Amino acid sequence: MNPITAFLPYTGAAYTRETIDQLRASGYVERIVLLATAQDVPAIEGCTVVPVGTLHGSATMALLGKQLKTPYALLLLHDTLIAFGQFGIERFLGVAGQTGAGIVFSDYYDMKEGKRTPHPVIEYQFGSLRDDFNFGSLVLLDGQMVKKALRNLGKQKSSFAGWYALRLALSRLGPVVRVGEYLYSKVEGDVRKSGEKLFDYVDPKNRQVQVEMEQAATAHLKAIGAYLPPKFSKADHATGSFPVEASVIIPVRNRVRTVGDAVESVLKQKTDFAFNVIVVDNHSTDGTTDLLRSLAQRDKRVLHLIPDRDDLGIGGCWNMGVHDAACGRFAVQLDSDDLYKDETTLQKVVDAFRAEGCAMVIGTYQMTNFQLEPIPPGIIDHKEWTPKNGRNNALRINGLGAPRAFATSVIRKIKIPNVSYGEDYALGLAISREYQIGRIYEPIYLCRRWEGNSDADLDITKLNGFNFYKDKIRTMEVMARIRRNATKKKSRSVRKETVRTKAAKRSGRKK
Repeated sequence: MNPITAFLPYTGAAYTRETIDQLRASGYVERIVLLATAQDVPAIEGCTVVPVGTLHGSATMALLGKQLKTPYALLLLHDTLIAFGQFGIERFLGVAGQTGAGIVFSDYYDMKEGKRTPHPVIEYQFGSLRDDFNFGSLVLLDGQMVKKALRNLGKQKSSFAGWYALRLALSRLGPVVRVGEYLYSKVEGDVRKSGEKLFDYVDPKNRQVQVEMEQAATAHLKAIGAYLPPKFSKADHATGSFPVEASVIIPVRNRVRTVGDAVESVLKQKTDFAFNVIVVDNHSTDGTTDLLRSLAQRDKRVLHLIPDRDDLGIGGCWNMGVHDAACGRFAVQLDSDDLYKDETTLQKVVDAFRAEGCAMVIGTYQMTNFQLEPIPPGIIDHKEWTPKNGRNNALRINGLGAPRAFATSVIRKIKIPNVSYGEDYALGLAISREYQIGRIYEPIYLCRRWEGNSDADLDITKLNGFNFYKDKIRTMEVMARIRRNATKKKSRSVRKETVRTKAAKRSGRKK
């Protein structure tokens, strides 16, 4: 018997036959199952056509387990043309046999307009919990682990999160191994820039997808001992002396075109408390420094700081701002590209701190172009953050929203990673481990998208670096939460044993 059952999406497209011909020619495929997502598709000789609802739903994954009679399953995750590289299938099998992996995936080539472009992927980590983690389009799965994982998942039902739940379950059973070789080519269907793909996961039309993904992620965290129940410490806002109630922190480098608007949007704020704006100018060379100097001379609420050192990222600039003696009780974020929506933003943020006793507040923002005209996907409210489960769901999503604001006394203790990507996410995860994060679900912030945004169009190497770092943050956070839970469990066991011992001694004395 050949070792592989191949599962391919099927809509009747001609290119599916090309992939089938390659699979048959390899000599390693015992059976081909076509997962038909369209009605009345033509049969293909020698293949089993099985109607499915959604390609990545739980019913499709359960069907995969029922149809699998071979040691391995080769699953095509996207309906696209695949061209295998030299001995590509053999290499998948060889790595699976050597490592005992539950999932094997590889780098690949994108085919765009007849041109082949390398598309490396990143290593899978313990914290690779994003539901959009890029496995490419082809994975080899261990058959026995698939069946065991499906049994472990039990009656979990979903239309969209079946593959996500399965791959999380597989990661609990065996290694997930990336082959750093280009084992196949695929036709790339989504040719948008990285900055245009960035907000797909918060598009309102995908709300049901998000609900199902959250359920799968939460179940996984419970299974590995990293789930945190909704029990929080209260942030103490009364302790400490601060010169003002709130400081808006703006790290900036070479944003002469935008930073003046950002600062002015702060100065227009109407509040019942004193505030200032601390702009950390990271050695700008385009006129930003002169602009900020003039703003600081005009309004004493503007503090213009220039670091003594030249190794600071955005996180390092934030550290400089919040540790400055002028920083207020609450430190509120504003990117140098963006604006507060109106003069009430800062008051609403501080009111949320006062009302909820939280250590962090996250608002809602409106996507706009440079002319402040609304653009898709519109309002980003991150309603996937709930008071009950937000701290767990935060490990799945790729960002926490804006504007972000922090209790200064808390983040002075934590320290912000000195990087220029993911520093706010790392801080939010660390805070949520202990404290509740307050939310404002009305738009109070304008996120301006323009060609100068740092994430407007990232090349694959830089994008992979960013994603790898965020997965590393998740890995460290998951480990911290597992350790926290284990320590609490051990402490409870010790207390129970102490109570039993004392009860036994009292009982002995009575005798």
